[in-house]
Amino acid sequence: MAWVYLVLAGILEIIWAYMLKQSDGFSLLVPSAITVVTMIGSFGLLSLSMRTLPLGTAYGIWTGIGAVGTFIVGILFLGELISPARIIAAILIVGGLLLMKFSSDFQM
Repeated sequence: MAWVYLVLAGILEIIWAYMLKQSDGFSLLVPSAITVVTMIGSFGLLSLSMRTLPLGTAYGIWTGIGAVGTFIVGILFLGELISPARIIAAILIVGGLLLMKFSSDFQM
């Protein structure tokens, strides 16, 4: 269940980051409110996942989901730059996330 919490926390992170951009510096009420609510939800779910997952694994994957997700949202909805270097960077982050996930399953 910890992995489900972690993925949901990452999705909420993407939402709050996007809504933070839309809030125009917290000057717009609805996007600001959505930002705060999804931040609380994201942190809450992250904390639940950390009950059983290692700190480095949970936090690393949470931030990675947020980073890659906001990268994709920025391109799709905000017209942000898409370049070979940014795509390679996103692929490397995803590779790191997979390695982090699979390495956390093994004890040395």
